[in-house]
Amino acid sequence: MKYVSTRGSAPVLEFEDVMLAGLARDGGLYVPESWPRFSTEDINSMRDKSYQEIAFEVMHPFVEGTIEPEEFKALIEEAYQGFEHRAVAPLVQMDSNLWLLELFHGPTLAFKDFAMQILGLLMDRALIKRGERATIVGATSGDTGGAAIEAFRGREQIDIFILHPAGRVSDVQRRQMTTAKEENVFNIALEGTFDDCQAMVKGLFNDHDFRDGNKLTGVNSINWARIMAQVVYYFSSAVALGSPDRPLSYAVPTGNFGDVFAGYVASKMGLPIERLIVATNQNDILVRTLESGLYKPDGVTATYSPSMDIQVSSNFERLLFEMTGRDAGRVSQLMDDLKDTGAFQLSENELKPMHALFEGVRVDEETTFARIQTENTVNQYMIDPHSAIALEAAAQHDEKTVASPPVVALATAHPAKFPDVVTKATERDVPQPARLKAQLHSEERVVQLANDYGVVANYIASHTRAGESG
Repeated sequence: MKYVSTRGSAPVLEFEDVMLAGLARDGGLYVPESWPRFSTEDINSMRDKSYQEIAFEVMHPFVEGTIEPEEFKALIEEAYQGFEHRAVAPLVQMDSNLWLLELFHGPTLAFKDFAMQILGLLMDRALIKRGERATIVGATSGDTGGAAIEAFRGREQIDIFILHPAGRVSDVQRRQMTTAKEENVFNIALEGTFDDCQAMVKGLFNDHDFRDGNKLTGVNSINWARIMAQVVYYFSSAVALGSPDRPLSYAVPTGNFGDVFAGYVASKMGLPIERLIVATNQNDILVRTLESGLYKPDGVTATYSPSMDIQVSSNFERLLFEMTGRDAGRVSQLMDDLKDTGAFQLSENELKPMHALFEGVRVDEETTFARIQTENTVNQYMIDPHSAIALEAAAQHDEKTVASPPVVALATAHPAKFPDVVTKATERDVPQPARLKAQLHSEERVVQLANDYGVVANYIASHTRAGESG
């Protein structure tokens, strides 16, 4: 499998190099040169398989030629052995036409674990094989940072620097990052928003001298390996609910567009997906773009669902590449327009294929709070605010659609990660998983830095070991 950049001028690479590169050198994002395709018979054959077996079937085409099948199977088994539910990603029926896909049974209680656990193993394997070290630099709006640190802490070949917006993640999310004691872990609380953190990381990667000198690699959802691993739970849930004999729709709470793009990839691989419902909070740039074609970031509003408090959705570029017929020149023009004018406008021809699969639903704070209350009262089910947004978007879709196929809402985090709002809504204490309790009382290790490129770059360069010999 070969990979190309969405902007067309970066080298064509194989999987391992794409994984270690993260962001393409032309500023674009890597995608497969072509999409592997499963037949109806292929999908049918997944029905009696475990999550790990389905993961191998779905991901193997993307790494073929890089990792031997038996070794890849062993890595997958290791990646998911720490998940607390036997099914890894279990389904819960909420009503006759609505299901919830629980993606919070991993070590940091969020869906990011599905990709990060396998990415940590794959990256460590590649660096050991090459005798190299690397510096991971990532931005988080909440869950990515904790999942990345959990996957990479203590790894000898890697130092990891995670930027989060100071004061804009939940206490639990922060502590899942800052209580790591390993010396290769560095937490940076950046003075600004998540978009500022993301812009800083992109700036570091686009400074090629700094990038090469410190051997930067990224584990945010710009890294193709993250998307690849998230495709799996679309297949596992679909076959459990009767696919490919019937289509399904998915409601995905999203800010950075990576999780919902994984659903698009699943559809390109042959999974019969009727609709992908892009569920956002008040930071609704994705909904506004789907409605009007105008992509124009606005100010970020702090909400109950901080992981979605985003206005620059980096993975949307991958969808633009697809919707423009893989026209890298057009994607580059759109990205230049965004940089130069703060916005870009899609044509009707570019919007039309988006509307064939995607729809957007924005959910405000009051409605999010009410959905948490409703699920607690009606279903005796406690949900976090991100999952509440997915359920609300699914319900709104079902109400306006005649004879809608079943809808699967993605539950992306455990309610214990957001105890304040969940307790307020349900008037109940949120049960704390055992693995979380110790983190809430451990000493924190974090440095607060100004939103200044030189300050952040100097901090990273002075603490990474990547300049040393492997």
